[in-house]
Formats: sequence, structure tokens, C-alpha cells
Amino acid sequence: MPFLQLSDVSKGYGEGPGRTSVLRDISLTIEKGEFVAIVGYSGVGKTTLINLIAGLARPDSGTVTLNDLEITEPGPDRGIVFQNYSLLPWLNVAENIRLAVDQVFPNWAEAKKSRHVDHYIAMVNLTPARDKKPAELSGGMRQRVSVARALAMDPQILLLDEPLSALDALTRATLQDEIGRIWQENRKTVVLITNDPDEGIYLADRIIPLSAGPNATLGPSLTVDIPRPRDRRALNHDPRFKDLRRQIFAYMLESRAAQRVAVSRKLVLPDLEPEDLDRPRPNAGRVGPIRRGEWKRETVEVQ
Repeated sequence: MPFLQLSDVSKGYGEGPGRTSVLRDISLTIEKGEFVAIVGYSGVGKTTLINLIAGLARPDSGTVTLNDLEITEPGPDRGIVFQNYSLLPWLNVAENIRLAVDQVFPNWAEAKKSRHVDHYIAMVNLTPARDKKPAELSGGMRQRVSVARALAMDPQILLLDEPLSALDALTRATLQDEIGRIWQENRKTVVLITNDPDEGIYLADRIIPLSAGPNATLGPSLTVDIPRPRDRRALNHDPRFKDLRRQIFAYMLESRAAQRVAVSRKLVLPDLEPEDLDRPRPNAGRVGPIRRGEWKRETVEVQ
């Protein structure tokens, strides 16, 4: 039995003729402990897909189930890391994580909660910044807090909604390594949404491209059978990495080309003539161009 399953899921927004169909006939199965990356262009519906899994949105048709239970609303069994950190600015690192722990484990003793929080702060290498507030942290450190907060809830599945896209290249690479290390430590089921195929191949067990929208749908599921731990430098010379990258880009480019529609329409040019500043004005004091429809033909007899 699949751990996470999406069956013929479709989702759109708006009403009537202006309605936009975002996702169409999405079917996906993920086994427990799998790390799956879904890659696609910006604006094709990746965040909508993660919101459906998180329970933040309901599908128009089809079902989303986790552990054989239909997802109808958000729950602590799904931890989500957003792109924009979503930290409370008046709380420090430990307090932001503790807030989630208090909600999910309200009956734990204070000492157990503190040890739990400290464990996940250490896991993301933020112990020296434990008492700092978000404004005192870099973007990469804030995202580590978000990851620690999600993991501290001990969710059944971790959802990563382009968590590294706002970071610079060096920080992004560092956090990719951290996410890979953390996953190998606890083997949580992970769904990563990204617009970077290289990131998906580096981190995931499987990578699935999402076609260009509207009506985006999932492409072929590609197994990333590259041994772990993966060496970023060696990966660029790995034939399997190059082949996976080629297949993903080929599918995404073909799906975008298929969405292009040629539109022809009649253009009506404005009924204006450029103004000739050397020509005497027909009406004294008139300023601006003359419309062709205003021209009048007159016959003048000159003796």
C-alpha cells in the first residue's frame, strides 16, 4: 500500500469563463522513507501541488491520501517548510521551534520539550544562535530554523516548497548538503518542490518533471540510481547524472513548446496622421495631429 497517494487530482482557480485550470489528472504514489523531487517551471502549479498534500487546499476532483487516510485539512503529520521562512520575528530560534513542539506535544514535561528543541537545533547546526531572533540571522540560518521546526513536529512526511530558491548559490549548496545529511539520519518521507533539476537529482531518490501550465501534469518518474553519499564535484562528470538531466530538460522544453499557441488577429491602426509642423494649421490655434476623417476636399478658384 503506498504511503502517500494522489489519484487523478485536478485543481483550478476562479469561476466561470475566467477560471484557470492549474493541475490536471495528477497521479502519484510515494513509499515511506522515499525522497521525491518534483521539478518544474515557476508558475506551473508546484506550490498548489504541495498545498494539496499539506491540506491547505482541496482538489476539485480526485483524492489525496496519506497512510490510507484522505487529506482534508492541515495536520501535524505533515511538516512543511515554506520558501519565505515563516518565522515569528519576536521569538528567538529556540522559541520558534518550541512553539511547534507545544502545539504537537502539549502533554510532554518541560524538560523533555527543552531537550527535544535542543536536539533539533543541534541537528541543523544552530546551537550557537539558539537565543537569536530572526532579524539577527542570515537567510540560510532562518531556513535552517524552519527545517528544524518542521522536523521537531516529528511529522510522517516533510514537504519542502522551494525552500532554497531565495538563497545565494553558495548558501543554497550548503543547505542542500544539510538537507541530504538530515534525511540520511532520520529517513523521513520527503517531497521536495524545486525549479532546479540539478538540486532534485542531487538530493532525491526519484525526480518527476511537471509539465508547463496551464493544465500541468506529471511527466515520467525517473529513478536517481546514483549511490549515496553523493559528491557534488564528481556528480558533474557522472554519465547517469548527465542522462537524467538531459531527460528532464527535454521533457520540460517539449511540454513548454506544446503549450505555445499561435494567435492571429486583425489590428486596427489609429485614424491619425503625424503632424507636419511646416504645414499651415487648418484651424487657428489647433494643436495636435489630424484625423484622416477630418480631412475635407475643397475647390478654390483663384483669379
